[in-house]
Amino acid sequence: MVKAIMLQGTGSDVGKTVLVAGLCRAAKNRGLKVRPFKPQNMSNNAAVADIPGDKAGEGEIGRGQWLQALACGVRPTVHMNPVLLKPQSDIGSQVVVQGKVHGEARARDYQAMKAGLMDAVLESWAKVGEGADLVIVEGAGSPAEINLRSRDIANMGFATRTNVPVILVGDIDRGGVIASVAGTHLILPEEDRRMIGGYLINKFRGDVSLFDEGISAIGKFTGWRCFGVVPWLKAAGRLPSEDSVVLERLAAGEKRALKVAVPMLARIANFDDLDPLKAEPQVEVVFVPPGKRLPEDAGLVVIPGSKSTIGDLIKFRENGWDRDLLAHRKRGGHVVGICGGYQMLGRRVTDPDGIEGSVTEAEGLGLLDIETEMEPEKTVRNSSAHSVQFGLPLKGYEIHLGRTTGPDTARPSTILNGAEDGAVSADGKVIGTYLHGLFSADAFRAAYLESLGVRGGGIDYRADVEKALDEVAAELERHLDCDAIFGLAR
Repeated sequence: MVKAIMLQGTGSDVGKTVLVAGLCRAAKNRGLKVRPFKPQNMSNNAAVADIPGDKAGEGEIGRGQWLQALACGVRPTVHMNPVLLKPQSDIGSQVVVQGKVHGEARARDYQAMKAGLMDAVLESWAKVGEGADLVIVEGAGSPAEINLRSRDIANMGFATRTNVPVILVGDIDRGGVIASVAGTHLILPEEDRRMIGGYLINKFRGDVSLFDEGISAIGKFTGWRCFGVVPWLKAAGRLPSEDSVVLERLAAGEKRALKVAVPMLARIANFDDLDPLKAEPQVEVVFVPPGKRLPEDAGLVVIPGSKSTIGDLIKFRENGWDRDLLAHRKRGGHVVGICGGYQMLGRRVTDPDGIEGSVTEAEGLGLLDIETEMEPEKTVRNSSAHSVQFGLPLKGYEIHLGRTTGPDTARPSTILNGAEDGAVSADGKVIGTYLHGLFSADAFRAAYLESLGVRGGGIDYRADVEKALDEVAAELERHLDCDAIFGLAR
């Protein structure tokens, strides 16, 4: 079997995804053939990946594993994230197994389902390791959730089954890191505890030497070695984020030539579509939380994707954003809707089969003369396209349910895989499309911003992501004992 190591966290959002991506890039830079793996992920930020040996060709994985594959310099496959949970209500999620929709499950039902998913996890595990020198595995949540241990497939359940050594990640930024590491040691059963080869501390601000006594204290409680203390990684802010929890911590940026307002939908999906705009020097992207009004000085409102279009459309109105959006249009403002956001811009969204839930119809925002009907078959594919307005190439992906029709589709926004896609209002100021990654096309982004009276920064967005990965890898090499970390693999 291929050698492997696994990063597990003392909790969620401790930075495991970025650390795994950085270690993958560091291993690649050392000349190793490295691959990422995450047995189970929960995220509505999905990406399209290859399904080896399948005629359909492509399926869904977490955006984090897509980023980690990029760090490894390889094409992503569905086996890098065999189980993906996509929350679509407060109590249930869509379950995607090896890239394809497996069904829906409430949280309690999923706990019973998990044991049967281990076979798929182990099958994908074997496939990911083929031809690799090293696999770096990312856990989910925390191994300290011992109430869920008996059916675990994401943390110690996987590690003990595959004999993959574990490095525990503690997040000092949230506080209580000594207690979280020592507490994890205390409550883990011996079988799980002996899988841990050491720990590292993440997100330290200031002089790292100030934590020397903390390392000594953790050593006394646990006997574990410390692989290092990672400072706050500024370059990580230029990488696509997977977990929508990061949106709750975004601070307002400095005022710039164009303010872009993005309503934070309850089931927001693929919000990294906004990252290329955030990178523009003249653009300020503001994510607007529920209960807050869309800013009156926004020149552009982008309605992002959603895992629950009808549910988010209803919440959109409850927040009063529909009135804010109408006022924005009356002021001459521009609107872009992507995927679920595109569907919301129409006159009506219907779901006759109840795919999204018990509410099967909702009135749309009425900014485009279109209607969408949800259909059981999901479109999942990487796509080549070009902008109708500017005649410039685009490249991205589609992950959506539903078929959209109506008079405004006679003015398509894009030509997508040879077919007309999306819709544009008569005045050209409201645009809808199913293409995720619309703004990552540098030439199109610059042309679109210019049409709004803003000069683009000449940014090569994809090259900047690659540069950020290299910077993260260099920081990890500087602050961690990477020789020891890679040497732990077995």
